[in-house]
Amino acid sequence: MAAVLAFAGAPAASAATSAEGKPSVTVIARGLDNPRGIAVGRHGWLYVAEAGRGGDGPCIEGPEGDRQCLGATAALTAIPPRLDRGAKPHRVITGLPSLATAEDGSSAIGLHKISPAGPGLVATIGGAFNLETRDFLGPGARLMGHVVGLHPSARAAKVKPIADLNAYETAKNPDKGEVDSNPYGILATPFGAYATDAGGNDLLKVSWRGKVSTVAVFPDLTVPSPFPPPGSTMTAQSVPTTVARGPDGALYVGELTGFPFAMGAARVWRIVPGKAPKVYATGFTNIVDIAFDRWGRLLVLQISKKGLFAGDPNGALIRVDVKRGAKRTELAKGKLTFPGGLAIGGDGSIYVTNKSTAAGVGEVLRIRA
Repeated sequence: MAAVLAFAGAPAASAATSAEGKPSVTVIARGLDNPRGIAVGRHGWLYVAEAGRGGDGPCIEGPEGDRQCLGATAALTAIPPRLDRGAKPHRVITGLPSLATAEDGSSAIGLHKISPAGPGLVATIGGAFNLETRDFLGPGARLMGHVVGLHPSARAAKVKPIADLNAYETAKNPDKGEVDSNPYGILATPFGAYATDAGGNDLLKVSWRGKVSTVAVFPDLTVPSPFPPPGSTMTAQSVPTTVARGPDGALYVGELTGFPFAMGAARVWRIVPGKAPKVYATGFTNIVDIAFDRWGRLLVLQISKKGLFAGDPNGALIRVDVKRGAKRTELAKGKLTFPGGLAIGGDGSIYVTNKSTAAGVGEVLRIRA
């Protein structure tokens, strides 16, 4: 497993912005394996979900036709609040299942998103698509497709299974499509958690006792086709990747959108449990995370600016000021490469996982805007 290196940051990075008034971007950790979700925990500690780099197998054929192999390489990494005092990021929970491209450990499915819950965190571990595939992968894959509790205690780190979302998809199949499960977004509440199943195209509620229920199902959308004839369209799935609580108390869900990952097709949904979801904002591309800052502004993290099918690695962080006519501002422009997750610190700093689809080169960025 690759080492995790930390940087205290140059003195100039401690300012809110650079001398030119532009947002400052500082690398505070690197050497991560497919880093995805990030969360601010107690006393200012940061936690990063590493999806891992796969392993020696068993192996399966992935959705894109590549060979994907299982390994126990997903991990939870902790980053101290004061890196200038000699402390370094370090892995506090290891050995979690990871399914990644056999050739280079890229595009891993593993520990995806995390959310603070009491003294620990609640997390999603990506699914093996269906129970048949998970069974084939064997005992090492038993936690795939689960919502789990993570307790990164220095004395005895623990991983506690809470709910099996792969099994729920198999039994209920809320979107009535192909049985496909890949838990992704997660939001802890005092009474349980909300999780998005990117494979199942739904938002689920999970009680702390493991009871699962469907909150919302997200419909397919019609997008421009990249194939001839010109002007033709095709259907794409929603693929919800993130869930956040808004300043109004409602739930907000961002979607990646499925193949062909069309530019500008991704939406943010507003959900009040018990009511039909409504589209809140449109015109985004391949959303991988959302959050609200302390001023109530919506932050939308796009893993790709032009769409994953275009092959362009440049991502984008968009701030939407809902109080100023939904004005949109791109932050850290040109600095993001396939970003994977975001979190907001108590001082307003924005933390983003970067290079989230590769093993050994993943980063955590601190953005002060």
